[in-house]
Amino acid sequence: MISLEPIARGAAGKALPIEELGLQLQALKAAGRRIVHCHGVFDLLHPGHVRHLAEAKRMGDVLVVTITPDRYVNKGPHRPAFTESLRAEVLAALDMVDFVAINRWPTAVEAIKLLRPDVYVKGKDYREATQDVTGGILLEAEAVASVGGRIQFTDDITFSSSALLNRYLPAFSPEVNEYLAKFRERYSAEDVKACLDQLAPLKVLVIGEAILDEYVYVEPLNKSGKEPILAMRHLSREMYAGGSLAVANHLASFCANVELVSYIGSTNHEDFMRANLKPNVEPVFINKANSPTVLKRRYVDGYSLTKLFEVYEINDEPLAGSEETELCAAIQERLAGCDLAVVCDFGHGLITGPAIRLLETRAPFLAINTQINAANLGFHTISKYPRADYVCIHEGELRLDYRSRKEDIRNLVANLSGQMECPTVMVTLGKRGSAVYRPDEYLESPALALRVVDRIGAGDAVFAITSLCAAKRMPADLLGFIGNVVGAQAVNIVGNSSSIERPAVFKTIDSLLK
Repeated sequence: MISLEPIARGAAGKALPIEELGLQLQALKAAGRRIVHCHGVFDLLHPGHVRHLAEAKRMGDVLVVTITPDRYVNKGPHRPAFTESLRAEVLAALDMVDFVAINRWPTAVEAIKLLRPDVYVKGKDYREATQDVTGGILLEAEAVASVGGRIQFTDDITFSSSALLNRYLPAFSPEVNEYLAKFRERYSAEDVKACLDQLAPLKVLVIGEAILDEYVYVEPLNKSGKEPILAMRHLSREMYAGGSLAVANHLASFCANVELVSYIGSTNHEDFMRANLKPNVEPVFINKANSPTVLKRRYVDGYSLTKLFEVYEINDEPLAGSEETELCAAIQERLAGCDLAVVCDFGHGLITGPAIRLLETRAPFLAINTQINAANLGFHTISKYPRADYVCIHEGELRLDYRSRKEDIRNLVANLSGQMECPTVMVTLGKRGSAVYRPDEYLESPALALRVVDRIGAGDAVFAITSLCAAKRMPADLLGFIGNVVGAQAVNIVGNSSSIERPAVFKTIDSLLK
């Protein structure tokens, strides 16, 4: 992102805090002035924007422009190219613009209700509400009507800020830009989105441990006066639905029907789990006796988001006999009605031998991910599963399974594919991106993330969405691209505080491929 210090509030103090702007507009409306409101990202102002704003100004007396703040720009990991302060400053320099404010919310709805415009103006791209993947234009139209205004559309020339930025101000390295240029030659954004639309009818069964991710935010004080330890001040704490809960939520934005089989312990937190699952996720929880629900508490520096240490509340002994029988019955009952089974095995005692045998023989399409963590390092690898239709695994986990630090990754993934009779394997390579292996091809795709906020949960997100793509037999290059788009979004989310959403993925694809 290009970051410059704001120079001023714009000509004649045009740029105002949005609440202060609301008060000014009340006075102007009382004086009989007609208020026109435009809203957008305006990341790289171009002739299309200027024509749009000029036409909007002719619809009233006072033109107000609000812009999406940096934290809510969902056009991909490389956007916005210009900071919110700089975007506001450039807009304020235009003669036809009377006021500019940086919005405080993800959408324009709250800004519309605060500013109460007589006319809310959008470009002709939004005239067909069905083409807006976010559904925001309908909510904005309702908000305008609720304050007594109306929505109007301009009809002048349009340009794409994304296309201009990709061509003239690319954010990525030359290698990534070359990869994207070649990918654009094979696929348009509409091609990729059409493939993702095919995922909606899939019925998915998720099996895996539910994990509560607790983040305790602290700030350092000093060394303890009597002990050689660093003392911290507690700031706040947040709890997120992680593990298989997060996987189910990622899937639920792309598929209409998701079922989840997991377990809870005596400290069950079931109400929290159910409240934090999407409405189209139907969970079944097996009660595990003498065990807490898995909770991973991470102590995090509140300023840098650096993790300091973590504490697990866990009993990772396998399920007892009656519990195992109940688990297998729940899985078998649901396998008959699903299109694919997504197994996220965190190695905390849920998935035992009988469940594995049931999955490998009955699942119509079996996608598997096993993860190493502090509780299972060296004892939990993908080789516990005899077969799969799709495997998504981190390079380090693959190397651990084969006890190989240096061997060419192609040889290792080929061995894994043959050993498990698995036709498609994705290996995530961290900052190097990912690789997709099929018996007749091996294809690496570069990472698309420009910054990393938190890696927790990123692998789960990639596994979830690419499992759907693999079940639909998407080409390897498309599978790799989609996985890297999802990964780039996931590493910008703190823990599992939110899930991967279809509209945001679609907007990122549009931005990258224009």
